[in-house]
Amino acid sequence: MKFSELLETVGDLPVFRTGLLLAGDRDPADVRRQLARWKTSGKVVQLRRGVYVLAAPWRRVEPHPFVLANELQRPSYVSLESALAYHGLIPEAVPVTTSVTTGRPATLDTPLGRFRYRHLRSAAFFGYHRVAVLRGQEARVAEAGKALLDLAYLTAGGDAVEYLEGLRLEGFDALRPEDLRELARRWNRPKIDRTVAATLDLERAAAQDEVRS
Repeated sequence: MKFSELLETVGDLPVFRTGLLLAGDRDPADVRRQLARWKTSGKVVQLRRGVYVLAAPWRRVEPHPFVLANELQRPSYVSLESALAYHGLIPEAVPVTTSVTTGRPATLDTPLGRFRYRHLRSAAFFGYHRVAVLRGQEARVAEAGKALLDLAYLTAGGDAVEYLEGLRLEGFDALRPEDLRELARRWNRPKIDRTVAATLDLERAAAQDEVRS
């Protein structure tokens, strides 16, 4: 396989996997040898085993961190602090892209950033959608309420009002009470029920403060 063939195959993709290059009658051993050479020569960047991006001089598409997060660990979706920031629910930018996965928890340091994955049981792996994060790029991202509940569920004491206050939640319009209650019903865990109740209390208090001001 020539580098020109690689560019023709993956040039418009933000990230690619080895498996994409093995379609047809290509020799898997040859493809892997070429990838190793291109990595050594600085033409491709390996993010983890089997996952690559083109190096900057040849990269036509800058990959969004959420797209990379989805590809680096399958199955997974962006959630927790990263999704809360995406939905405008917390004020701080998040330096690490955070996701949940049914696989093993992991933190991956790559040339394009750090990615953290928390384990979530299969029965709770819901409440996300594919969203457009950049032109031509989509990623699986938790709904606003699911991101908050994922974080609370995976954090010791995450259902406490004090913890939720510490998040400095804002933009409560994204947290519709009926959606939170439906998520809690589907999750069917006491900790989630307590988190929803505490969140709705905070939302009511914020609404009252806004009226008084």
